[in-house]
Order: sequence, then C-alpha cells, then structure tokens
Amino acid sequence: MKLSERKIEIIAISAKLFKEKGYSAVTMRDIAQAMDIKAASLYNHIKSKQEILVLIIIEIAEEFTNVINEILASEVSAIQKIEKVIQLHIDITLRNSDALACLNNDWMHLANKELTYFIKMREEYEESFRTIIKQGIANNEIKNLNIEVIIFSTLSTLRTLYLWYGKKKTIKPEVLKANMIQVLLNGIV
Repeated sequence: MKLSERKIEIIAISAKLFKEKGYSAVTMRDIAQAMDIKAASLYNHIKSKQEILVLIIIEIAEEFTNVINEILASEVSAIQKIEKVIQLHIDITLRNSDALACLNNDWMHLANKELTYFIKMREEYEESFRTIIKQGIANNEIKNLNIEVIIFSTLSTLRTLYLWYGKKKTIKPEVLKANMIQVLLNGIV
C-alpha cells in the first residue's frame, strides 16, 4: 500500500512522540499540535491512533521478517548470515530509530488481530535466528555455547541499539557496523 506524503509525515511525527512520551500518553491532539494542524484535519488522513501504531510497527516488523527469511535462505556461512542480521538491525536503527523504539516499547498496545500477527512475526524471527545459530554450531563456525544465551545476548543488544546510538551519533555508521559485528561475533578478548 502506497502512503501519501501527509500520512508518512503523520507516521514519522507520531513515532517520535511515541518514543518520547510512550504510546499511551500521546493523544491525537498532541499529534495534530506537533504537525501544526487542527485535530479534525488529522482525521482526514488517518482513522485513529491505533491505525498509526499499526502502520509503524507492522511495517518495520515485516521488514525484519522478510529480510531474515532472505538471509536464512541464502547460500552463505552462518557467520555471514549473522553479520547480515547485525547489519539489518543497524541499518533500521540508523534509518528509523523512532519507529524501532515504538516497535520495542509499544507493540503490546496493538489490537487483537495485529497483535497476534506481530507476535507471530517476532517468534518466527527469533526461530530463524535460532536456526542460523544452530547451523553455525553444527558447522563448527560458532562455539558450542547455550543457544538461548547467544540469542538473548545478541538480539537484546541489537534491539536496544537505538537507545545507545541516539546518544553516540558521532560514531560513523561503517565503524559502528564493523565494530559491532566484531564484538558480537568475537567478543572483546
């Protein structure tokens, strides 16, 4: 679905407000005020705050899902697949940290059907990552450590990157990618 420029603007401003205040604390009036329009005008472009939340979260969750499926199907080593997953998270963080914050912090506010869909995508994403880790262990590319600890450590770092990088924007993206891949794959020792 192709979104209008105005709808894209509404989504971007809303994601920023949701990141700053949390989804529950933001009203449609807050969004309209941030856009310098009347609340009634906002409804010409969007039905509800819930619609905005869905547009933000589902789009980014689908991107994660589609790309990890491509990575999983690729004919490269497990290490190269993990590098691509790390790059995916960094790219999305750099491109849209507000939406990523919304995905991480406000997903539980999705309504029934969308919530179920999101949880399914998140579980499938984690299972795809688990499969990559298992392949790496089976092929002796990765140390035979507890898979769940590897998944938690890696994904927790990547999912919260937006919190840290927002304060450290002096680090160039290419340095961030190279160093993060090295630290997550090889540790610091």
